Amino acid sequence: MTAIDYDLEFLEDGRTIELISIGMVCDDGRQYYAVSSDLPKRKIRKHKWLMENVVPHLPQGHGDRRNHVPKSWLFDYADPAVKRRERIADEVMDFIRAAGPDVQLWANYGAYDHVCLAQLWGRMIDLPEGVPMFTNDIQQEARRLGFGWDELPKQESSEHNALADARHNQVVRRWLAERATS
Repeated sequence: MTAIDYDLEFLEDGRTIELISIGMVCDDGRQYYAVSSDLPKRKIRKHKWLMENVVPHLPQGHGDRRNHVPKSWLFDYADPAVKRRERIADEVMDFIRAAGPDVQLWANYGAYDHVCLAQLWGRMIDLPEGVPMFTNDIQQEARRLGFGWDELPKQESSEHNALADARHNQVVRRWLAERATS
């Protein structure tokens, strides 16, 4: 079994879930990060929490590039991590399939993450072969093992950066797995 820990940042309004960014880390050491160029910019601008907690973690340009990103942009759209949704779907499918036939997906409070992930390909029945139809939930596993939120390892920084969150999910999942076998 190979595990992929992941996190998505998204806009949800009670009816739709729209991808902003995705981070994935695999037990084999590979990592993946992308930001959707198709995200709903106007809706995000009106969403105070996303503007304060997610947007600052999106690519902002570095060095001289930072001076060329207009202040009206949410992030640096020329960054290589910024991609069309279709390309993200293809790359995520390839990332998951490269983990082998016995792959498990893990996320923290992962219900919405899984729906948003599945929607990269359309309906749930449109999931590509090799992409699991469910995500294991770290919080559910923690409760099963008798641990509360305050007992889990804490994330030191970059909360709501999809890749940093995926890395932290891997830390917590492994921490739980050690305790499950002891």
